[in-house]
Amino acid sequence: MTELKLREDGLEWREVEGEVIVLDLDGNVYISLNGTGAVCWHALAEGTTREEMLRRVTTRFDVDEERAAADIDAFLSRLGEQGLLAQAPA
Repeated sequence: MTELKLREDGLEWREVEGEVIVLDLDGNVYISLNGTGAVCWHALAEGTTREEMLRRVTTRFDVDEERAAADIDAFLSRLGEQGLLAQAPA
């Protein structure tokens, strides 16, 4: 199982009224994440697995596992494409 984490350098972020605002200083990219994205972002900041992210999202929000899994996969894919993830063996 792979631990998922955020890249350690060049990222600044803050939570504002339940949303996470991210600034990628290396790529000059600004990202705003809603409540679901914020839950996933906090998990990634701590180091997590896809399964743990899925558990957090389905526990906190009224969403079925299949839909949550698809959304998490899309979220992780986008972060990976933007170079915001660092992956290390669990």
